[in-house]
Amino acid sequence: MGDLTGRTVVITGASSGIGLAAAIDMTRRGANTVLVGRNPERLEAAATAVRAVASGRNVPAYRSDFARLDDVHVLVDHLRQRYERIDVLANNAGGVVRGHQVTADGFDATLQTNHLAAFLLSNLLREQLRGGRIINTASAAHAMGALDPSDLRGSKRHGLWRQYGSAKQANILFAAEAARRWPDIMSASYHPGFVRSRFGASIGINLMTRLAPFARTPERGADTLVWLAATPPVQLTSGGYYVDRHLSRPTRDTADPALAASLWNESLRAVGLG
Repeated sequence: MGDLTGRTVVITGASSGIGLAAAIDMTRRGANTVLVGRNPERLEAAATAVRAVASGRNVPAYRSDFARLDDVHVLVDHLRQRYERIDVLANNAGGVVRGHQVTADGFDATLQTNHLAAFLLSNLLREQLRGGRIINTASAAHAMGALDPSDLRGSKRHGLWRQYGSAKQANILFAAEAARRWPDIMSASYHPGFVRSRFGASIGINLMTRLAPFARTPERGADTLVWLAATPPVQLTSGGYYVDRHLSRPTRDTADPALAASLWNESLRAVGLG
């Protein structure tokens, strides 16, 4: 991997699991790490853990609930005031949302927390990210998705896993389209594998009890994220989808440039930028 010393890295969903593991690893590699999380207690505990390996460097932590797009705007105000440049934005926040929930902004909660909030955050930080990288935490679950960019409000109800798969499709399509529209930013998405974390807690399913013997550690799940952040860009394919550090091909629909362009345009309208 390349050197992360002195680079500013913003990680969402950094309170636990993959996000926290990536924050600790990148901080050890010299990055100036900025944590973003929803739960204040877990966020502060995560910041304490990262500061323990930061060799005296400051580790800012910002609370932001991605179920509220206003929170994203507040977060951006803080980041713009503090950083002229952001070298890596790790869009890692997200998860499974139980039932059909609609956010206060009027969107399907799974699509907003996994995609729309990250899309808005990335667009609002466009200038700070010039010459940097955007890395989206996706999933092989995208193969279960049936994304319809014209229905980000979720009027067509799908099952829990189909909706989650659609959100993960969006993560991959967003990275691919960002690479086409923003050639000065290296964008990528990746599959972390099934990770031993809080995944499933929000839907009351004790996945860990049943599948823990097969689950990866958060550190293993974060490996490709850290690798994408630290590897020299000439060795990476912007817009690519990676699995275990290898460039992979998502499903046919998820690799469709027309679907990616449609999602981008509909997402711009959804978050008030188009």
